[in-house]
Amino acid sequence: MTATRPSFAGRAQRYLLAGVLTLIPLWVTWIVFEFILRQLSRLGMPWVRALARALEANYPDLARWMVAPWFQTVLAVLVTLVALYLLGWATSRVVGRRMLGLVERLLHTIPMVQTIYGGVKKLIGALQQKPDGVQRVVLIDFPSPELKTVGFVTRILRDRTTGQELAAVYVPTTPNPTSGYLEIVPVERLVSTDWTFDEAMTFIISGGAVAPEHIDYERKG
Repeated sequence: MTATRPSFAGRAQRYLLAGVLTLIPLWVTWIVFEFILRQLSRLGMPWVRALARALEANYPDLARWMVAPWFQTVLAVLVTLVALYLLGWATSRVVGRRMLGLVERLLHTIPMVQTIYGGVKKLIGALQQKPDGVQRVVLIDFPSPELKTVGFVTRILRDRTTGQELAAVYVPTTPNPTSGYLEIVPVERLVSTDWTFDEAMTFIISGGAVAPEHIDYERKG
């Protein structure tokens, strides 16, 4: 007895599903890297355009290449990456740290810039350090009591009236963790995890596809 060949509609449905499942991780990866590359390109683009104008008189052909949008984007990313590398190298040296300190003191004299720069720097520092008394990577009830999401405890607060301990929890979004929500949650309602920061970020960026095998979903008594 010969096997029945699947119909065209069945094959089409199966192939379309396989195509979608193949495309999803590529699409998510592209979203993350496209965001990073766009920001890098914006940072480096003014320098590339200035260089093209400087070379236009003596090297017109090279200047025309540099004016091309794709070439500007590639070169801007490379220039920005080199600049970031040199910045990291400089700030790891004593002279670089002193220069960075001077720049930060200058920024602190500008009200709005001080608020933004100081807040972002403190957030990065808080995510890199374990807060006192609680795990850094936790689960909280969000966006409803029936659901939970992964968050990072940035600091512990205390209610002025009751003395209750409250946790400031940053909840990043998927697949772009640079945006998210800030929730204030009673410490006793946090569900601690044994995940590292890297494991949690991988879980968030991959939409849960890459994660440790186990997690404590309910708070231990």
